[in-house]
Amino acid sequence: MADVQEVVLSERERQCLRWVEEGKSSWAIGVILEVSENTVNFHVKNAMRKLETTSRTQCVVKARRQRLI
Repeated sequence: MADVQEVVLSERERQCLRWVEEGKSSWAIGVILEVSENTVNFHVKNAMRKLETTSRTQCVVKARRQRLI
C-alpha cells in the first residue's frame, strides 16, 4: 500500500500555476504578479518538485486533478 503524501502548495505557487495554465510565460507572469521572471521560475519549480512532475504542463494537470488550483 503506497503512502499518499498530501501536497501543499503555497499561495504564490498556486498563482503561478494558474497563469501557466492560461498559457502565460514566466516573464508575463512576473509582470502580472510584479515579481521577477526568476521568482516565477522558482515557484513553478517548487510546485513541480512537490508534485513530482518534470514539466510545467504536467504540473498544472496534476495540480488540477488534485484540486490544488
